[in-house]
Amino acid sequence: MTGRPDGISAAELHAFADGALPEDRREAVEAHLGATPEDAQRVADYQRLNAELHAVYDPALDRPVPVEFTRPNRRLWEDRRVGRALAVFAASIMLFAAGVASGWFARDAARPAAAAHAPIVYYAARAHDVFSREVRHAVEVPANEEDHLVRWLSKRMGGEIKAPRLSEMGYRLMGGRLLPSGTTVAAQFMYEDKSGARLTLYVKSGMEKNRETAFRFDEYDGVAVFYWIDGPFGYALAGQAPRESLLYAAKIVYDQIER
Repeated sequence: MTGRPDGISAAELHAFADGALPEDRREAVEAHLGATPEDAQRVADYQRLNAELHAVYDPALDRPVPVEFTRPNRRLWEDRRVGRALAVFAASIMLFAAGVASGWFARDAARPAAAAHAPIVYYAARAHDVFSREVRHAVEVPANEEDHLVRWLSKRMGGEIKAPRLSEMGYRLMGGRLLPSGTTVAAQFMYEDKSGARLTLYVKSGMEKNRETAFRFDEYDGVAVFYWIDGPFGYALAGQAPRESLLYAAKIVYDQIER
C-alpha cells in the first residue's frame, strides 16, 4: 500500500483504530483524519469492525473455568466417568471403522458440520485447503500476468474486482483462478510468504440479496476465515494463521477494496 502525501501510513491508520498508535504520532494522524474524510471513514469502519469482534468474543473471557479443569488430578482408573468415556470412545472407533469400509467415498456429502457455517466460509476454506497444497498448479494465472488475470476475472464475475497487496505483511501475490461457487462463480487470489505459508482471498459473486455486511470470523476444518459482504461480492480471507494476523490482513484487503 502506498503512503499518504502527508506521510501518514496505512499501518498508522490501523494502529490509531486499534488504540495502539504511539502518542507522538496521534496529533499528526488526528490532523490527517480531520482533513481527509475518506480516511476518517476508513478508520471509523475499522473501529466498528473491532467493536463487533469484541462483542462476539469478549464474553468468552468472562465465562467461569469448567470444573473439570480445576478438579484435582486422579488416577485414571479411579475416575468412573473417564472409564465410561473411554468405553464410548472405543465403541465409536469400531463404528468409524465399519463406516470407512462402506462409505468412504461419501464422506464430504455426509458432513453435517458444513450446515453450521455460512456457505462462503465452506467454499473459501475448501478452496484454500485444496489449492494451497499445490506446488506447480497452485494458481491458474500467475502474478506476472496480473493485468490479464484481473480483467478476465472481473469479466467472468460481472463486476470490477481487485488483487489486493499484502506485501506489508510479507506476502507476495502468486496469482489466481476462477472457481465454481454454488450457482455462481468465484475468484481466488493466492499469497505466499518467505516461509511458504499461504493465504487465499476468495471472492464470491451473486451476493446482492445478502443483507448481512458485518465482518465475521469462522473456522472450518482447521482453516480460519474472516469474511464480509460488500455489494454484489462476498470476500473471505482464509489461511492456517493466527486469528490476530488474519484479522490484520483482512483489514488491509478491506482497505484496498474500498479505495
